Amino acid sequence: MKPWLDCRNGAVRLTLHVQPGARKTEAAGEHGDCLKIRLAAPPVDGKANAALLAWLAQRFAVAKRDVQLLSGDKSRHKVVLLQCEITEEDALRRLDCQ
Repeated sequence: MKPWLDCRNGAVRLTLHVQPGARKTEAAGEHGDCLKIRLAAPPVDGKANAALLAWLAQRFAVAKRDVQLLSGDKSRHKVVLLQCEITEEDALRRLDCQ
């Protein structure tokens, strides 16, 4: 069980450490109690947050409206909630974190 992943009640809650301005968007392993995500988007005008939510929606095959930033709007430490019924194993596979 990963401390940054919580799958229950038809939702997935992710605790993330986000690094904007990377060469490509990808999961980059664990960073303390968080999953580190490298984002190709710059950290200006909410572009990194929008790119993060769009990337997660695509990875989990859900609509963008089903992905919500719960906290960390202006921080590298973020908590995201995805509305989808999924197992922890499947979530790890979708994030390439087996």
